[in-house]
Amino acid sequence: MEALLSSFLLVALGEIGDKTQLLSLALILKFRRPWPILAGVVIATLLNHGASVWFGDWLADAIPMEWLRWILGISFIGLGLWMLIPDGDEAVDDNPRFGPFLTALVLFFIAEIGDKTQLATIALAVQFKDQFWPVLSGSTLGMVAANLPVIWLAHQFGNKRFETWAHRISAVLFIGFGVWALV
Repeated sequence: MEALLSSFLLVALGEIGDKTQLLSLALILKFRRPWPILAGVVIATLLNHGASVWFGDWLADAIPMEWLRWILGISFIGLGLWMLIPDGDEAVDDNPRFGPFLTALVLFFIAEIGDKTQLATIALAVQFKDQFWPVLSGSTLGMVAANLPVIWLAHQFGNKRFETWAHRISAVLFIGFGVWALV
């Protein structure tokens, strides 16, 4: 249960103010079809984070645990510092070739490659070795929890001050998880 909750919290809070929320906003304004967009987000996250959890489990077996503790702690602190750098907007083509589901799936999958939540998911898989499904479920639910309000209520969360505070809170949480992993 700890793996599920930790994954959920880190990803949900880490995604606040992230480029994927901006992507959700752009997609909902473009297509005005929330369900196919949400489905695309879920499938893209399952694929992307599934590969991340698998890679994290592999790392946990390949690298000595003492080294992993240091790598994990430093990674979380680095991710926390990265949270302080605002993301740029994701572009959405004015004349898409595909509908909202496939557009959301492809754009979200690509946007998550190398993203801080993908790296956090790898680190969580290392921390919670052999707990593939709880980490994947938590990170996917966290992604949905962060993007669903944007899809439905984007106009209420669009101000810059909210985004700045969300980045700061997420940064503190990542740094806290890094220190916790080192201790």
